[in-house]
Amino acid sequence: MKLIRKNKDGEKGQSLVEFTLIIPIFLLLVFAIVDFGMGFHAWISVTNAAREGARIGAVGADDTTIEARVRDTVGGLDDEDLSVNITNAQGDPGEAVSVTVEYDYELITPLSGLLGIVSGGSLGPTLDFNATSEMRLE
Repeated sequence: MKLIRKNKDGEKGQSLVEFTLIIPIFLLLVFAIVDFGMGFHAWISVTNAAREGARIGAVGADDTTIEARVRDTVGGLDDEDLSVNITNAQGDPGEAVSVTVEYDYELITPLSGLLGIVSGGSLGPTLDFNATSEMRLE
């Protein structure tokens, strides 16, 4: 015996309504994951660039060479949002050279409003990443 189930009159648009309720939450989650990944990449790039700049400064490079190395190391990040501060380049052996790299990361998703509400306004549409690295001059 074969059972045939017929749709009730009230269930015809149920899946469409469920889909429209879930899709904004799903898209927000997907974009948040992408934004987190891109922000994490920017943070790692800034940290690595500071380390590379300090290393080349430790072997006697001047300010322009150190800054060029930092900007080459960050690669895909926007140069306009990147600032480099170098202290004690080409100093006396045994002293430390310090390289500070700062980058303003702009969120690509509209999560900044939600982050502002959750954090009490301390997180906005721009996140500031900075890293400082010091190495002893050789």
